[in-house]
Amino acid sequence: MISLSNLKPSAGAIKEPKRLGRGRSSGHGRTCGRGQAGQNSRSGGGVRPGFEGGQIPIYRRLPKWKGFKNVLFKKIYDVVNVSRLAKLEPGTIVTPEFLEDKGWVKKGALIKILGNGEISIPLTVKAHKFSSSAKEKIEKCGGTVEVLS
Repeated sequence: MISLSNLKPSAGAIKEPKRLGRGRSSGHGRTCGRGQAGQNSRSGGGVRPGFEGGQIPIYRRLPKWKGFKNVLFKKIYDVVNVSRLAKLEPGTIVTPEFLEDKGWVKKGALIKILGNGEISIPLTVKAHKFSSSAKEKIEKCGGTVEVLS
């Protein structure tokens, strides 16, 4: 029976570490695989991260970011077209939670209704933003539009 006391890794799963400086017959004696001379053969040798052999490094070749970027403050809306709303039952109250349950928008997303397509059924639509054509089409067929803050 297998228990914690007799567990073993499968064959070949554990590899012996390379033992350096243990005589010439080991294949890693004397210079220990570092070569004859140079910066990398010395103790504490090597170059700092990002060093490119004296070439101007990438962090100096690329331009700095200048000016104000609105990425942190930009509002991103999930869009739903009027043509999609036209498939619903008449009198349905369309809210962000309703659209999330349908899988038409992501959870917690800001929603914008666009006027692509036609609608002929009255709906109550609550969203964060509406295009002017969408608002016009929904109200034209007897529906109501409510802008959420």
